[in-house]
Amino acid sequence: MRKKLPKGSYFKTIALILLALLLLFYVNVFSFSLVPPQAQETGQTNIGTWRIRVAPQSGVHSIAKQLQAQGIPVNPWFFQLAARALLVGSKLKPGTYLFPLGASTGSVLLQMARGDRVRESISIVPGMTIWQVRAAIDANPALEHQTKDLSNRVLLTKLNLNYDNAEGLFYPDTYVFDPGESDLKIYQLAAGAMQKQLQLLWQQRSPQIAVLNPYALLILASIIEKETGQAAERSLISAVFDNRLKKGMLLQTDPTVIYGIGPTFDGNLRKSDLRRDNPYNTYMRRGLPPAPIAMPSREALEAAAHPAQSKALYFVAKGDGSSHFSASLPEHERAVTQYQRLPAKASSSLPSKP
Repeated sequence: MRKKLPKGSYFKTIALILLALLLLFYVNVFSFSLVPPQAQETGQTNIGTWRIRVAPQSGVHSIAKQLQAQGIPVNPWFFQLAARALLVGSKLKPGTYLFPLGASTGSVLLQMARGDRVRESISIVPGMTIWQVRAAIDANPALEHQTKDLSNRVLLTKLNLNYDNAEGLFYPDTYVFDPGESDLKIYQLAAGAMQKQLQLLWQQRSPQIAVLNPYALLILASIIEKETGQAAERSLISAVFDNRLKKGMLLQTDPTVIYGIGPTFDGNLRKSDLRRDNPYNTYMRRGLPPAPIAMPSREALEAAAHPAQSKALYFVAKGDGSSHFSASLPEHERAVTQYQRLPAKASSSLPSKP
């Protein structure tokens, strides 16, 4: 007669069997390769890795199907079970991944849960114009180009921005994105960042500044951005323009004239350019130009909102990146002679090279 196992021993045996099965399952999850050991031409761009793109808002089953479609022979049922066993079923992030060749199901799932994916970036540099920004975004090969053929006006409409001009509206910064994302997202991020900074600094502005609204502050900041040679002088340059606006003087700033010439400007500003009327010629038209002339940095925005306490009405470049500031025209004329006319005369009197 066969001896009957005690009840406690029976449950212990069942528990050991279940534990063994669980261990075997985890061994399968982490020990056996999911990603093929050799890359295929269609899935491989980096040595030793397999490139996969996972769409946004994808569940575990959908991700398994996407991996299958991109050459990874995953079993959807096993993939879902492994995701739940590792407690990452709701944590898998979309994006572009580079999975090591021969990686296991477990390592793939944990990599996706960490969001350890390929990231790209693009920078908008302070002082860039709208046509330079658009050219840089259009030329970025990692973006999906949905705005390339759109006019600036249509682009603003898509961004829900109620402006007549796109210049100055995109905040200079470095923007990180997933490969294949729409270029529209970069514009959305940059426009949102600029509106946030502009509204914040408008609320914090000095009470006596000449500009009357946030857009005028943006215009002035763009001029300060283009006129500043040394960062420490931003607030002084802002004071010059603020003082001139209060007195109703012409701003007489070269960068606005250059902007009015447009992308065809050859780098040589002539006297005839200063005498050619256009909405951006601040030698002929009083007040600010109708729109910004570049993408201003936060520092330029801060300077526009907080000009230095100064009576200066003029400044002239000293040739070393800094400027001389003057409160009167005679002082300014002497500075122009000292820093520009005399050096130019001395340079022209030097013997020419053979």
